[in-house]
Amino acid sequence: MEEQHEVLKRKLQAILDVIGDAEEQAAKHRQGAKAWLEAVRKVAYKANDVLDEFKYEALRRKAKAEGHYKALGMDVIKLFPTHNCFVFRRRMANKLCMILQEIDVLIVEMNAFRFEFKPQPPMPMKWRQTDACISTDSVDIAEESRAKEKNYLVGRLLAQASSEVLAILPIVGMGGLGKTTLAQLIYNDPEVQKYFELRLWVCVSDEFDVDSIADRIVKDNGCEASGSSALHRLQNAVSRKRYLLILDDVWNRDEPTKWEKLKSYLQHGGSGSSVVTTTRDETVAKLMLGTPEGAYKLGSLDEECIGKIIKRRAFGSKQEMEWPDELVKLVGEVAKRCAGTPLAAAALGSLLGTKTSKQEWDAVLNRSTICDEDNGILPVLKLSYNGLPSYMRQCFAYCAMFPKDYEINVEKLIQLWMANGFIPEKKGEHPEIIGKHIFVELASRSFFQDVKESPFMFRNTTVSKITCKIHDLMHDVAMDSMGNECATISTKLSTSEDVLRSARHLYLSVRQPKTVLNASLVKGSPAFQTLICDGCDEDMKILSKYNRIRALKINGGAFLISPKYLHHLRYLDLSRSGIEALPEDISILYHLQTLNLYYCGSLERLPKGLKYLTALRHLYTHKCEKLKSMPAELGHLTSLQTLTYFVAGSCDGLSEAANLPPSIKPCTFIAAAIFNTYQDI
Repeated sequence: MEEQHEVLKRKLQAILDVIGDAEEQAAKHRQGAKAWLEAVRKVAYKANDVLDEFKYEALRRKAKAEGHYKALGMDVIKLFPTHNCFVFRRRMANKLCMILQEIDVLIVEMNAFRFEFKPQPPMPMKWRQTDACISTDSVDIAEESRAKEKNYLVGRLLAQASSEVLAILPIVGMGGLGKTTLAQLIYNDPEVQKYFELRLWVCVSDEFDVDSIADRIVKDNGCEASGSSALHRLQNAVSRKRYLLILDDVWNRDEPTKWEKLKSYLQHGGSGSSVVTTTRDETVAKLMLGTPEGAYKLGSLDEECIGKIIKRRAFGSKQEMEWPDELVKLVGEVAKRCAGTPLAAAALGSLLGTKTSKQEWDAVLNRSTICDEDNGILPVLKLSYNGLPSYMRQCFAYCAMFPKDYEINVEKLIQLWMANGFIPEKKGEHPEIIGKHIFVELASRSFFQDVKESPFMFRNTTVSKITCKIHDLMHDVAMDSMGNECATISTKLSTSEDVLRSARHLYLSVRQPKTVLNASLVKGSPAFQTLICDGCDEDMKILSKYNRIRALKINGGAFLISPKYLHHLRYLDLSRSGIEALPEDISILYHLQTLNLYYCGSLERLPKGLKYLTALRHLYTHKCEKLKSMPAELGHLTSLQTLTYFVAGSCDGLSEAANLPPSIKPCTFIAAAIFNTYQDI
């Protein structure tokens, strides 16, 4: 079996060596190459699971030798159905044999396609400083160049002061032109802030669900309003107030009745109220206006502005006198490819920033097409994406799981990357640090945007969290790369049927996720590796059937999933749930890296065997107000870096705190010891 194990690693690497060429062929719409890549991904997931089981078995045997089973006082067969070494070896040998057969077929096809080794884009020779500000030069230049448009549109809004009719102002333009940036400039203009009593913003994106939009307008903007439904709460929130509502990224062109329904509840505002919408589709603008006239068509930035963005991205912090003349001469040609879109300029400029010779710049120019109304800027964005090292592509593409305009917690995102094995190992460096470098590199290349630090107070200590968003076009790039491997299911359960067959990473924001999960069991093998259930209120016991999960977030009232089915689990987020205690056998999750129990207000105790979770790196226990003490011997958790709340409880607790791993920052005792290890990114 050990020999099969090594053969598997070698053959997998042989396939991975030609993945770059296969991806290029698939991008040219070669269906055979695309199908081969999908088959490779399926086999790779299976192989990773098998390799992971070997690692888990080694950890299990080590824990057994250290007396973990006796400490649990439970039937070992109930905990580990395959605890018998002979049974384990036979089962794993069968799995290895089947996977190797599948890989042999893929290698035959690989040779038939004549895929060749393509060297991956190199890792940056010098990582960007993680504490440096993310470059916003393209946004700054776009804002400067849009001053004229902003002033004109602000004037149009202010001119409606005495009008009793709700003003509708659509901003129309190709994706990446800066429609949202212009809307933000209007929204934050001092005159607008003074003029409107209430300012509201919501991103609509693909699905124009009236109730959901109304609910988000009220909740996301902190409106206090009563009402029997979301629409009535919205009506009460805007009633008799002069308000400005931004509806960003609207696509509803087929069902005008939906807009009319929402509009009927918005018409209860005060005189001078306005709705500004951004859309790529002129049909949408006409539908919302009720007339072909009145929409504002946003023009392109001039080539001089686009050239500035490209230069700043391509040459970075170098002084202008240090810019190579032969490359500066090519900037004009690059600018033509961008068709006046700042996002394309930022993406292409960032890609060129990794190239140092004229030959490399020429190669990029030869591969890039000119952006136009038909193709948009997606080809340029995909070119920039393909210029990333494979592990960065994987990290970014994973974000296709999140809904459009979702605010991503960067610290949690890095932990999810770790849980799925996306972060490459580097001797002597923590994966969290490498993850931060990857994030900063991606943000600096415009794959992430709206990066902001939000400080808040916790127990008289100022801490902060970093969040970001993804431009909707960049989200399209991620979705195109992942296909059906990433899925978001919100209000329309009927749309879930197709994606459940192949989804590996699933984001659920439905009140009753069991409906979706039951459907996935009917459709085929439950192969989810990431499952984020946002806002669910069920016990989710059904998850015992999903034994490949590596990252899980649920908010049910109790943790009723048996840990023996979760051997691959590395990330567990139970924050804001009603759990009173965790099961003692959760300590058999030997791979677990992150355990988030934030705001579990009913939680009274942690498992006694927590010390056996030797892979644990992040333990969030703040706002667990009923927690009375900490388990003994947490000093065994030598990988632990984050412990946000330590309850000393007694003098013994104080001595326990003194023996905590040195990787945790020193603590101060008030009634409890509080650790703040939030890192600035």
